[in-house]
Amino acid sequence: MHFSLVAESLAASKNPLYQLRDELSHDGSTVIDLVRGNVNEHGIVFPPDLLNTILHRAAESARVYRPDSIGQTPAREAVSRYYNGHIPTNQIVITPGTSVSYWYCFKLLAEPGDEILTPQPSYPLFDYIASLCGVNMRHYRLREDHGWAIDLNHLEDQITTKTRAIVLISPHNPTGMVAGDSELRALAEIATRHSLPIISDEVFSEFLFGMDSLPRPASTNAPLVFTLNGFSKMFALPGMKIGWIGLSGDPEHVAKSLSALELISDTFLPVNEIAQFAVPQIFEQGRGFLENYRKWIATCRNTAMAALAGCSFVEPRGGFYITLPIPDDEEKTAARLLGDAHILAHPGYFYDIRPDHLVMTFIHEPAVIGETFRKIAANCRGGL
Repeated sequence: MHFSLVAESLAASKNPLYQLRDELSHDGSTVIDLVRGNVNEHGIVFPPDLLNTILHRAAESARVYRPDSIGQTPAREAVSRYYNGHIPTNQIVITPGTSVSYWYCFKLLAEPGDEILTPQPSYPLFDYIASLCGVNMRHYRLREDHGWAIDLNHLEDQITTKTRAIVLISPHNPTGMVAGDSELRALAEIATRHSLPIISDEVFSEFLFGMDSLPRPASTNAPLVFTLNGFSKMFALPGMKIGWIGLSGDPEHVAKSLSALELISDTFLPVNEIAQFAVPQIFEQGRGFLENYRKWIATCRNTAMAALAGCSFVEPRGGFYITLPIPDDEEKTAARLLGDAHILAHPGYFYDIRPDHLVMTFIHEPAVIGETFRKIAANCRGGL
């Protein structure tokens, strides 16, 4: 049977690390998973009774199906309020999550064979979305020796006649880097010189350490910015499948983008109507939950940092992940950590990090984190 080149390229055998994890689980061993970062698995869930009440009311509003291509107005108004009106209601597109938002942006901006600039290290998701869109990823460096800051000179050197957009992830997965105001202004100047849009992924924006607010490209003079976010991380509601794209910049560019995005979204109308009508109340009534959720994340992070004392690494300023340099072969270390201590972490090459690193989340029960990260710290000092 014939399959497309995309299907053939995406078909791959399971990595040996995951094979070992499956074997351990099958034998009844408990594996401490420091890869997934799913807070729901550790008891952090949006209050079920409150969610049920919100969804019941939303179902009444959605009883008669009247879809809006770019999203129901109450949902877009609520998102605009989240940005204090800096991104107007009519410049917001509701999507079924950030992954689809990326797909929309790639299809909007690039033809097959064109290039999108993404940071390195980077989450592997982009490679799959790029394959589905027929576009190529080209990478710009984040410099570990400068706190994982963007290497702006390298970024500009990577721009070619085929470059169609610059992806920024801040807070960054997996390094925990948060781009500062001056960094974003410099990025906006590059984008302006080359007439390129910025796709700004801000899904970890609510989880900052030692910072009061997130610097945003939408506040710069960049010619066109697509701000991506959603409820998956923000309210621990990945199953709601609610995300959005906020557009800002030159009015002409924004208008043209909105027109095309409306057609793309109208082709599928993929966002659940009940979920859309629930958006305003989740924002409004979820504030208390979000405050406690942030505190829990900060406790997890601080416990991990204390356990890693003595290791040399860039402490994350946002998000859920740590990137830790180690002195030994990363693949062998990850396998040994899993086989001996039943701790699952990723080797750095999963994220195009060189040389040897481990990548892991600190999302876990705080009572478990201290002991777990002390074992990991032994690896960064050269032994388990």
